[in-house]
Amino acid sequence: MRKIGFGLVWLGFIAYAFLFAPPNQPDTFELIKNLATGQWQGINPLVVGLFNIMGIWPVIYSAVMLIDGRGQKIPAWLFAAVSFAVGAFAILPYLALREPNTQFSGEKNTPIKLLDSRWIGVVLTTGTAILVGYSLGRGDWGDFVQQWQTSRFIHVMSWDFVLLCLLFPTLVGDDMARRGWKNPWLWLVTFIPLFGPLIYLCVRPPIPESTVQTGKSI
Repeated sequence: MRKIGFGLVWLGFIAYAFLFAPPNQPDTFELIKNLATGQWQGINPLVVGLFNIMGIWPVIYSAVMLIDGRGQKIPAWLFAAVSFAVGAFAILPYLALREPNTQFSGEKNTPIKLLDSRWIGVVLTTGTAILVGYSLGRGDWGDFVQQWQTSRFIHVMSWDFVLLCLLFPTLVGDDMARRGWKNPWLWLVTFIPLFGPLIYLCVRPPIPESTVQTGKSI
């Protein structure tokens, strides 16, 4: 049922994005290019902030998925990498295909050591706080709502953000078990949009070296 549920959400999101979301605007490609290259003059800071936060989400997910992927038959790194371009469109298939995994086997390679560090959570939290402060302090909500209603890019990106907030807690239970960490209150904290997962990355203990056994890499 879990696999079917995630699969249906994935298909439903695809159908909504292409069939029911507002149409693409003629300047969408130019907007994406300017956002990606830092040419933000004339762009609503709320759109700037949201776009950049959508680049932070894949790193947040990678900090759990690459460790979770060590015990999976599917390559977690591939879904994590694609999520930098398409967000939840790549995360949902991974959630549908993965198996429950409460163990970590093999040595921690360099990417996993980096993503397993609390410092990655601190850096991401700092960057996110700056982006949120910039967006809320200077953004025009009236303009954002108007773009949300008329632009497929802004509309789908907004729902993508919401989905990523809702989906993250589904990976936390196994991640806590791999660390031998029982703290149900912290699992509930991950339901706080955006900053809940960041708090989790800042405070979770590293995977104990004593639990690392020889095995295959991701």
